[in-house]
Order: sequence, then structure tokens, then C-alpha cells
Amino acid sequence: MKLVRFVVSGEENPLWGVLEGDSIRVTDGLGGDFTGDRFPLAKVSLKAPAETPKIVCVGKNYVDPTKPTPADELPKEPGLFLKAANALADPEQPLPYPPFTKELAFEGELAVIVGRTMKKVRESDALDYVLGYSCAIDITAKDCQKSDLQWVRAKSADRFCPLGPWIETDLSPQNVMLSTRINGEVRQESSTAHMIFPVAFILSYISSFMTLLRGDVVLTGTPKGAGPLQRGDVIEVSIEGIGTLKTPVV
Repeated sequence: MKLVRFVVSGEENPLWGVLEGDSIRVTDGLGGDFTGDRFPLAKVSLKAPAETPKIVCVGKNYVDPTKPTPADELPKEPGLFLKAANALADPEQPLPYPPFTKELAFEGELAVIVGRTMKKVRESDALDYVLGYSCAIDITAKDCQKSDLQWVRAKSADRFCPLGPWIETDLSPQNVMLSTRINGEVRQESSTAHMIFPVAFILSYISSFMTLLRGDVVLTGTPKGAGPLQRGDVIEVSIEGIGTLKTPVV
């Protein structure tokens, strides 16, 4: 199923539903029961499919299959950082180029949405706790990342985490293709099979010291090709089995 969060024209409060063809069947919350209402997809605006307490992100997590990396140069455990919830941005919501940076950059990523509380969960059981998967863009102010004590400006500024267009519940994350295009030109293209730490390991690792709650978002790293953004660029992240997330830079 494709779980969507949306607003109806003229309304303010977001609703949840299930995308069925060209229409949305409304549910009473994320993954809830059907209410009986239905709206045409063309008559709604999609929102970021999360109401998240936290966004946990993984740093370097892909190998380049064309350039084998010696085992002693690979990270021994996932490198983690956080994005604040205010960083969430809706599908196709414009990203203003912030005045505090001259080095805005993109990273296309597979996002995991947690379905139920995870605490000290074994890797073999971790995927059972997943609600679904979505496309994400990790936006970074690279110069602030170098200069600031913490990565608050660099990673958690408003709209620095576009997410969507929906949550796909029927996906096996072990070997799906991910590509990122800038103005139609492919900049990133790889498979999740090239992850250093697979999704199940990442979730188990995080849950060993940090409780993950229903609705939490985990970004799983980005393949080679991440790079700079300019005003006027349009970013598109496509993930096999999910769809495409588009964000214009203005």
C-alpha cells in the first residue's frame, strides 16, 4: 500500500489515507481504519508522510562497486547524526537557497518509517518493525558543516529534509535502485545492495541505545555522486518500487 498524508483544497489540517489509483481513501490516522471518505488525487496537496519526533541519519553507507574499498577503510559501525523535525519538507515544496550558506548540497536517500516502538531489537527481527519506505533528500550546508560546533544549521535548517511522495509498505529494501537527477541529469545511481550496513542492521544498531518510536524516520545513507545545488535547480530522487520525490531550489 501507498500511505499518503495530504490536505484538501481549502483545508488546513492534514489527513492520512491510502492511494488507490487516482484517488485516496481516507483513514483515521496513519495506518488506521477507513473512514468512508475518498478524494481525487488531483484535488489534494501531498504533505511529507511523517509526523516524526526525530529523524536519524546515517553517514557514509555505500561502496562504489567500480572501485573496491579495502576492508580496513570501511567504517566499523554506522556514523549517525540527527535532523530536527522542522527540517521536513513536502513533495515539490520549494527549497529557498538559505542566505547563511554558499555551499548547499544534496544527497538522495532511502528513508525508513518505523511502525512500532523499537528497543534493543535483533537484526533478524528489525524489518518486522518497519511501517514502510519513502524517498528522501538530505540537504546540507557544507560550509556550515565545517565551521559550526554542531551540525544544527548544516543539517536541520527549515526544509532540509524533503520526504515523500508517500510511504510504500510493500518493499524489500535489500536490493532496490536509487537515482538522483538534477535538472534531468543523473548524478547518483546505485542499488541498496551496495550498502555497507543494510537497513535491518541500521535499525537494530540504533535501537541498541536509542528507542525508536512509531513514525520516526531513518535516512540510510547516500551513494556516490552527491554534490552542490544552485538556485533554479530541480532535484528528483527516484527509488524503485516507491516513486519520485521532486524539490525545486528557489
